[in-house]
Amino acid sequence: MNDPKTPLPIGESFFSRVIEDGYYYVDKSLLIKDILDRGVRVTLCTRPRRFGKTLNQTMLKCFFEDTAELGGRDTRSLFNGLKIESAGDRYLEQQGRYPVIFLSFKDWKLGSFEVSCKQIIRDIAGEFKRHGYLDGKIPDRADLETFRRLSGGEGMIDDYHSSLRFLSKCLEDYHGRKAVILIDEYDVPLENSWVRGFYQEMVDFARPLLSSALKDNPHLQLAVITGCLRVSKESIFTGLNNLDVVSILSSHYDEHFGFTWGEMDAMLRHYNQESRADVVRDWYDGYVFGRAEVYNPWSTIKVVSNWIDDIDRHPEPHWANTSSNDIVRSLIDRADDEAKAELEILIAGGAISKAVHEDVTYDEMHKNADNLWNFMFFTGYLKKTGERLDGVKKVLDLSIPNLELRYIYETKIQEWFNETITEKNLGVFYSAVLDGDAETFQVELSKLLAESISYMDNAENFYHGFMAGILSRLKGYRVKSNRESGHGRSDLVMYGMDRAIIFELKMAKKFNMLPVVCDEALRQINDNGYAAYWSEEGYTNVMKYGVAFYKKKCEIRLGK
Repeated sequence: MNDPKTPLPIGESFFSRVIEDGYYYVDKSLLIKDILDRGVRVTLCTRPRRFGKTLNQTMLKCFFEDTAELGGRDTRSLFNGLKIESAGDRYLEQQGRYPVIFLSFKDWKLGSFEVSCKQIIRDIAGEFKRHGYLDGKIPDRADLETFRRLSGGEGMIDDYHSSLRFLSKCLEDYHGRKAVILIDEYDVPLENSWVRGFYQEMVDFARPLLSSALKDNPHLQLAVITGCLRVSKESIFTGLNNLDVVSILSSHYDEHFGFTWGEMDAMLRHYNQESRADVVRDWYDGYVFGRAEVYNPWSTIKVVSNWIDDIDRHPEPHWANTSSNDIVRSLIDRADDEAKAELEILIAGGAISKAVHEDVTYDEMHKNADNLWNFMFFTGYLKKTGERLDGVKKVLDLSIPNLELRYIYETKIQEWFNETITEKNLGVFYSAVLDGDAETFQVELSKLLAESISYMDNAENFYHGFMAGILSRLKGYRVKSNRESGHGRSDLVMYGMDRAIIFELKMAKKFNMLPVVCDEALRQINDNGYAAYWSEEGYTNVMKYGVAFYKKKCEIRLGK
């Protein structure tokens, strides 16, 4: 039944709250069935940020956890009417049977290793306190003292290395059943520490914490770990041979993260927004997980919510403002000419072919140029459009998934390149512009163009924005753009106390037409009397430049 008043779970990622508070819920409960059917002891499921990992993990917690000692709250009603309820008795028999250890690493993004460790210890101590009913019921005195010390956050760092294994032992001893361990966004502290410079210290802490809990733990029933990337076993999951990795290349659980076409259509019908189906598909669809094509759930929920208030509101790039961009930025800062050319192909709507490997080690991120593409693929910046084997290597055809991601490429990534360029010493460039040295101006601008990325389907705007951005950095001068105003004036003018400099920008269709087009630009300045306005404003020194572009080549001439 359509009910546009049903609230959407914006920012709400806890399953129990979504159900109890009556939020719109896209039923992913058959993930439970698939996990039980596969019978894998430890599963690592990797998906991009904001694709429902936390909501699914809290759903698993609500399903499996024996809550008798946690206030006696019955969570069975949370699954009334959901798909898992009709999947069969063998699945429902597993409901509410196990003690659960639940940790989310997604907030472990702090500025130093010391501060991060304090937060980690607080969170682990909080999980011990959640099971505080064990206090006084642990028969071994030494174990009881250890439990109290870890609950109070009073242990040494080394004590917490084996804390999850120890807690699972205490839980099994009390409940008579092995523990389920759920860890959400396990790689967030690794990514953060890599960006901030204490990666090895974080690895040295996380490796024994995870390995002791997951490797050969006799008190473990099953574990599900989620994250954005599969970090190589050698760096974090040493010796963990029972780890089953389910990445976006795997067909397992492919429809359980993100919204399928059917689920998205149902949501639009529920909110009487069927007419916007094509818009949603163009902007937020296109991710391929296994055999399933899915929508970005965070962005689609946001856009549907916006349309409830204003159906004519334009779609926006919601995911661009939530996903971590630090590593992509650092990789792009180091991009070579080949990588820049491939980014241009992507922005122009094309595809590139790259060998893809699923193991990533952050400390080797910059040692291999392919790591840029691996990271961008597994974190959702690219989608797979084809796949083949080249010898023993898996090669994927990669492209931009949708308009939301195209926005990121055409704004964020372009902006990062331009910032990198403008951080350089542009003294020679500015001196040439001010001195009327068109030859040096041309040489320096050509160098800057070679270091940029551009997209030829919108080249005029690229060149205009590129020039405006560079010129605006010169202190003592302002840049005025008349392109958007529709006035009969030149494209760009840079003016200060002592002079005004007019730039007319044009594109050549062929390289050998650059001189002709450059002359046309100068003629336009003179024929249309662009200089007159600035003379009337009191500028006695008015300079004129005709600038012609062909791809990353340019021709510059100074007018009279």
